[in-house]
Amino acid sequence: MRSIIKHIVGKTYKPLLEKYLSKTRSYQYEDIRLEIAPEVFHPGFFFSTQTLLKYVKQLPLQDKLFLEPGCGSGLISIYAAKRGAIVTATDINKIALEFLSKNSRGNNTTLTIIESDLFRDIPEQPFDIIAVNPPYYKKQPRTTRDYAWNCGENGEFFESLFQNLARYIHPQSEVCMVLFDGCDMELIHNLASQNGFEMQCVHTHENLLEKNSVFKIMPKEFISYPAK
Repeated sequence: MRSIIKHIVGKTYKPLLEKYLSKTRSYQYEDIRLEIAPEVFHPGFFFSTQTLLKYVKQLPLQDKLFLEPGCGSGLISIYAAKRGAIVTATDINKIALEFLSKNSRGNNTTLTIIESDLFRDIPEQPFDIIAVNPPYYKKQPRTTRDYAWNCGENGEFFESLFQNLARYIHPQSEVCMVLFDGCDMELIHNLASQNGFEMQCVHTHENLLEKNSVFKIMPKEFISYPAK
């Protein structure tokens, strides 16, 4: 049934949505107002951002060192900053960062904004919370906008994520990542394991189009297993 609905949506709703998102649009979430550029992943029309944000809202944010790599619209970063977190937001998309800077000022928040391909240009430091909404599709990004969607033909985004993550966490860090059911879950779990991490599903949201799940990422060395 879901595949039939996706087909119908792809033929009818998707072209209209693409036309609508071809211009800068305003978006309101609770007390946060954003201007979203056409080159930026829109949090109002795709479910992953709000699924991840719903989980982040349950975390203690006050005075926490918070990192959102690949922040896109910056909705999650701005939300965390308004709730007292000390936020670093990064993206490889310069347009996303230009709009984030304006949106941050418009929402009376202070962020550290860094242009970076994942961790590449982030000063090495341990964060208390890292929230990741990754690109999902196994294609090579060719345009600025593609980086919000495509993780590389062999999942290079996830390979880099897990290879470098340990340098940005401490034993009590909370690392959460949202994935949808069309991802190559086996590949992602294998890359996590190869780099010393385990992924535990902690929240799931399902609708007629897709299922999004939030995974908590934990270093194996910090996991206490029950005695057999």
